[in-house]
Amino acid sequence: MLFLVAALALLGVALGTVAHAPLSFSVALGAVIAVWLGVFALRERHGRRRGTSAR
Repeated sequence: MLFLVAALALLGVALGTVAHAPLSFSVALGAVIAVWLGVFALRERHGRRRGTSAR
């Protein structure tokens, strides 16, 4: 949960800098965040499948 809060705070800072940053930087940062969220979702899905099969 703490990682999610940190990610949202980082996203807020990133959105604040988007107005002053070049487009390529904004796109790269968006791609990094998208990959991180994808990895997080896959880990959560895998963890829930593993947890429910043990019960």
